[in-house]
Amino acid sequence: MNYPTFPPEFLWGVSTSAFQIEGATAEAGRGPSIWDTFTATDGKIARGEDAKVAADHYHRYSEDIALMAELGVGAYRMSTAWPRIQPTGTGKPNSDGLAFYDKLIDDVCAAGIAPAVTLYHWDTPQALEDDGGWLNRDTAHHFAEYAAILGERFADRVKLWIPLNEPMVMSIYGYGIGEYAPGRFLLLDALPTAHHQNLAHGLATQALRAAGAESIGTANNHSPIWPADEDDKTEAAKTWLDALLNRTFADPVLLGTYPEQIHPHLPEGFADDLSTIHQPLDFYGVNYYEPQGVAAPGEGNPLPFELRPVEGYPMTTNDSPIVPQGLRELLVSFQDRYREHLPPVYITENGCSFADAPAADGQVHDPERIDFLDGHLRALREAMNAGVDVRGYFVWSLLDNFEWSKGYAPRFGLVHVDYETQRRTPKDSFAWYRKLVRHE
Repeated sequence: MNYPTFPPEFLWGVSTSAFQIEGATAEAGRGPSIWDTFTATDGKIARGEDAKVAADHYHRYSEDIALMAELGVGAYRMSTAWPRIQPTGTGKPNSDGLAFYDKLIDDVCAAGIAPAVTLYHWDTPQALEDDGGWLNRDTAHHFAEYAAILGERFADRVKLWIPLNEPMVMSIYGYGIGEYAPGRFLLLDALPTAHHQNLAHGLATQALRAAGAESIGTANNHSPIWPADEDDKTEAAKTWLDALLNRTFADPVLLGTYPEQIHPHLPEGFADDLSTIHQPLDFYGVNYYEPQGVAAPGEGNPLPFELRPVEGYPMTTNDSPIVPQGLRELLVSFQDRYREHLPPVYITENGCSFADAPAADGQVHDPERIDFLDGHLRALREAMNAGVDVRGYFVWSLLDNFEWSKGYAPRFGLVHVDYETQRRTPKDSFAWYRKLVRHE
């Protein structure tokens, strides 16, 4: 990849999330989150692992900032832990939690790196979940209060603001099929959580703007939907799944509407909230990992679609097919669908997991990740050539980390983490990305 093919002002970055790297889950006044509860439940996490230490970023963030400075990225997308700021999700903020992020953000800025802050990466305070979590409309208003606290404290230093990361995952994986915290199995009855998260996005955007935040967007994960055959019933299933995975979170934010398929599953009076959800945005964040295959539902399937694997492509160790052209397809289709309603785009996550381990020479050689990044950046450039206004790209992730229900086995980082010693070892992909962003 030849760096000059991207605009000189193109923003290169890396992404992480608080629960996946921070550790220190019971230190300095932090309250329990739904993921602390979930990981403590037998059978929920592979090998019984937890995130009590994770990558110990809470204590080692200076080392991690130094790695980012060496990498040469222009921005660091991080998340703040809601229960570290408000241990029960409401009320007076925890001064120790604010102080931690104050120091972290200051040091990121001092390294010449722009902070891009996500307010919520799935770590709902457990006390709010006890009151219904995202099934409870009040959670959206509590989230707006939390956003106001962060905006008032950090608006002077944060370059990009993202209220919620991937609300689709919380709705479907957390409440729909129970694979993620809080572990509910509600299927389509989980969709009120989608609306309440969308409402939280709108309310938080208003709160952040009132606090002086200047660049506010999203980080939604999206997938091209690929039909398994040409049957008319499969085409209908494709339309339904596209509405669920892509449009349920993009349409309300960008257009002020919901797809019709979703209407029967939303809370009564949802339309009254659409003007609040539909706030002007400065950018739209896209997280891309893979396409999703679909077919017509089989007998006994309560859903209007059936998921199918996308076959014929190499796979990551996180069971994702590697399809770089899916990113181009997704971005061009979004440009066609939303046109003048689509603000500038950032790729806020894109990455892959492989079984990375130090070799005999002590280095971590990960040619598969280099090929993955190279292929996806070429596809991204093709989308830009086709007219999509993409302003930046964030690799997921800076560090190997706790990968939710799969524990520590999937390794997504540009930097290898030895979880026994917490030793950081930049991988070959780190050096490759450094040459790209530094134009070496």
